[in-house]
Amino acid sequence: MASSPARDSVTGPVPRTLLDSLPPVFAGNAFEDVRRLVGASAVKTVVLDDDPTGTQTVHGIDILADWSVPSLRAALEDPRPCFYVLTNSRSLPGPKAAALVGEIAGNLSLAARASGTDFVVVSRSDSTLRGHFAAELEALRTNLGYAVSGTIVIPAFFEGGRYTVDDVHYVAEGDKLVPAAETEFARDRTFGYSHSNMTEWIEEKTGRSVRASEVISIDIGTLRHAEGAKRVRRSLLEAPPGAHLVVNAAAYSDLEVFVHGLLQAEAMGKRFLLRTAASFVRVRAGIEARPLLAASDVLGEGAPGGLVIVGSYTGRTTAQLKSLLALSGTVGIEVAVDRLATPNSRAVEIARVTAAAREAMRAGHHAVVYTSRSRESALGIAGELAAGQIVSGALVEIVRGLPERPRFLVTKGGITSSEVAIHGLGMHRARVLGQVAQGVPVWEMGAETRFPRMKLVIWPGNVGDPDALRDLISAA
Repeated sequence: MASSPARDSVTGPVPRTLLDSLPPVFAGNAFEDVRRLVGASAVKTVVLDDDPTGTQTVHGIDILADWSVPSLRAALEDPRPCFYVLTNSRSLPGPKAAALVGEIAGNLSLAARASGTDFVVVSRSDSTLRGHFAAELEALRTNLGYAVSGTIVIPAFFEGGRYTVDDVHYVAEGDKLVPAAETEFARDRTFGYSHSNMTEWIEEKTGRSVRASEVISIDIGTLRHAEGAKRVRRSLLEAPPGAHLVVNAAAYSDLEVFVHGLLQAEAMGKRFLLRTAASFVRVRAGIEARPLLAASDVLGEGAPGGLVIVGSYTGRTTAQLKSLLALSGTVGIEVAVDRLATPNSRAVEIARVTAAAREAMRAGHHAVVYTSRSRESALGIAGELAAGQIVSGALVEIVRGLPERPRFLVTKGGITSSEVAIHGLGMHRARVLGQVAQGVPVWEMGAETRFPRMKLVIWPGNVGDPDALRDLISAA
């Protein structure tokens, strides 16, 4: 479990059967040990989510879009083990994201002192490794108000087919596992990267202030050993101050063993910063898995029709959009991104799309509002933050302009979902009901929103096969 050598000599996809070649999973029930320790602990898990897709694995948990001290204090005093704060910081430039996360951390510290509640922070980010890694974690270290023992990075997200084996992070595509740096996500205009090996990735993202050779690896063999939790605890207790650790994981039982050891180390005074994907959160909070929600319960029935807002530009989203638009009963309405470049043409385009969506829904059809798929436009190149903010602002105005409540609302893409929920619907607080498909959360809007108690389906841009979105809407 010492520092791991670089493994970026691994190139090209590998068969998914790699997962079958790993040691057998831990034979015990580590999750029951986790639930027991969580239940006995007064430490609250606070998840700072850099876009709203991080609620992909939990249910019965609140999401806050308000991080004032009174709001955070009320959430800390709630008896449930966990809550989310939606920062949407992935949509911001690095310095602004750091300032926002620092403000929330400072408010959390004040709220915790006022309520007498201890807490641990999970910085939830993208399982395909996009986000302000170094800037946000430094802001947390500076503002949390407690000594940080080190940083733990856990990007595994099983519902979306993301696995970390021998420190290499993989994205499942069909029957292959593709090293993350060889996927479209690594070519992101803002958050691109060159390394699939997580020790090398950390070195890259910290500007070499942390060297790959210094990163401690928790390997799958350790997590599948009969004394795995004990070994994890020892590694965490012996890690030098400020160390970075990578956790390999290919199944929920791996996370459960790790969290069992982590909770023991926390009980002995350790406090780590946690940068993770969504699967970790459910385990750390001791939340049991539950069956998927029925599509009919989420999408409703009768008139008017539903509304799908597609802002993500990933290849997966574009394939899902193409499949959806072939479904009978849908009406595709393209937002011409070029026309958003000037105030006059922007106003005309927003009015045109809003009217078309309203007409389609009144006729009982499902309106699919989507941004033009061209990677380049008058606003710049898709994926640049400034262009994304202009486009998401237009989508918000379209939602605001609808006079009637749609039968259902599905938003495609993390930033799109956040902007529509907060600025389009006026959300301050929502409840995660569960998932309607693997990795696809459903929120119930609060009473303060424009459409009270509406169920909002938040579909990440990087989740699902080409027909997954169509399959959901076909059930409406």
